[in-house]
Amino acid sequence: MSAEETEENAVPEQPAADEETDPGLQEVEEDEATLDQLEKEGGDLAEFDLEAQIEEFRAAIEEDPDNCVHHYNLAEALEELGDREEAKAEYERALECDKEQDFHAIIHYGMGNLIYHQLLAGIQSVVVKSSVGLHSAHKPGDSIVEVYEEDYTVPIHHFQKAMEFLPQLKADEELVDYISKEAPVQLANIYYKWGSDLIDKSRQIAKYGNEIQDVQKALKLIKKTLEIDPNHSQANLMSKYAKKMLAEGWKAFDEYGFEAKDIQGLG
Repeated sequence: MSAEETEENAVPEQPAADEETDPGLQEVEEDEATLDQLEKEGGDLAEFDLEAQIEEFRAAIEEDPDNCVHHYNLAEALEELGDREEAKAEYERALECDKEQDFHAIIHYGMGNLIYHQLLAGIQSVVVKSSVGLHSAHKPGDSIVEVYEEDYTVPIHHFQKAMEFLPQLKADEELVDYISKEAPVQLANIYYKWGSDLIDKSRQIAKYGNEIQDVQKALKLIKKTLEIDPNHSQANLMSKYAKKMLAEGWKAFDEYGFEAKDIQGLG
């Protein structure tokens, strides 16, 4: 074999293990790591991508305004961006466009989640955490004074509809399984939250009257939670607490620790 042939067939020399990495390759790897980090943290780049996606969905709607899937996709993206009111309008439009009701299950599920998260973003999300405490303080402006049925019945309606239309959902098996599991879970959570919010209202020192009725209704709602999920730990605890309140009565204390209200039990 000639020297020229030997040189041509020689294996290229590999860089030493401790040789410095190619600066260009290192820069690409760093850029990819930065992108991953931004996406994980929901940074500006991730938000920019979401906004670009929203524009794509809007363009798709302009081309095919009666396509329910486009409206549903836009609703999801808007909700993720934090624009809940427009997202709600798009979910409603998606339902209107879904004439054959092939996608009603997932649309109702999305709408139910959006409304439920709006409820969680209100004062109830903070106050309800103290519901198990007999002596928690209720400062003005930080307590549940009124519990409006519509705040709970509307998302309940949507989750019930999601389960009703599930058999005809035209989607892959994974999505069908997901909704079949999660819709009942969300229903159970809403009934529990409604009941626990009523109990918190019953200990509101600024309100007098109807406390017993509130707790009685709360107990019925919590029972619905347990019918769906017998192992719901919070509901089991709250059920025992509500029964004790009705039997023995309870006291509410103001922010200074003084007794402000004494409710007589039913014995």
